[in-house]
Amino acid sequence: MDDSLPLDQNTLWNGAAGENWVAQQTLLDGLFQPMADALRDELPVTVTELLDVGCGTGASTLSAAAARADAHCTGVDISAPMLGLARQRAAAIGRGIDFIVADAQRHPFATAHYDWIQSRFGVMFFEDTQAAFANLHRAARTGAGLRCIAWRSAQENPFMTTAERALADQLVLPARVPGEPGQFAFADGERVRRLLQRAGWQDVDIAPLDLTCFLSRDALASYVGQLGPVGLALRALPAARAEALLQQALTAFAPFIDGDRVRVETACWMIRARA
Repeated sequence: MDDSLPLDQNTLWNGAAGENWVAQQTLLDGLFQPMADALRDELPVTVTELLDVGCGTGASTLSAAAARADAHCTGVDISAPMLGLARQRAAAIGRGIDFIVADAQRHPFATAHYDWIQSRFGVMFFEDTQAAFANLHRAARTGAGLRCIAWRSAQENPFMTTAERALADQLVLPARVPGEPGQFAFADGERVRRLLQRAGWQDVDIAPLDLTCFLSRDALASYVGQLGPVGLALRALPAARAEALLQQALTAFAPFIDGDRVRVETACWMIRARA
């Protein structure tokens, strides 16, 4: 069995990026709570076996488990550090949730096992998206529901690229290539629809989901300085240089400041399909 992703993704999420998400779990859970709520609201009362793809530190899995106490929940993610925290969180509330360190594109899930598959920002990083959705379709029972939340385009989510744009002439950052694995890989909704249909999913519906999220103003420096491509780049610099660039980037977030909070208008897709 080979559950590995290409080296760059596997190394990233089992190294600095995964460790940063663990360290910033409280901040990120608060910021993306509206997405966890949106997924929870989609849950049918009849769900018995739920799979949460790219579950990270477990927020969306725990939300589903709390909403459907009789359902057995499983989370899958490539990041061992993030799943380590997810297991701790599940144990702390006494829930028997399974967490699998694996690439959902390749992992041999039991055939026709799950009656609900969900993901909050976990499906945009596959090496081969169609193959991943085909593997998930194989794991789904006939009639099973699929619900995924993914980002739309970078242009529709200016907050997410503010730091990159502010420091574009100061840092060498990885290029964002349309359609390639990454945060905005699902920007083209029609392309995603075709991939799902080719993978065997039916009744595919891809609808805009616009949500307002909030971040504590005091937490903005941690968000910018620790997370994403800018955070990774800053952590590799001498401390004084990193701090100077961080302060430069923070000034660019002025349009998003709302009192003691940072207001983030997000543009996502709610992806619905049936096996």
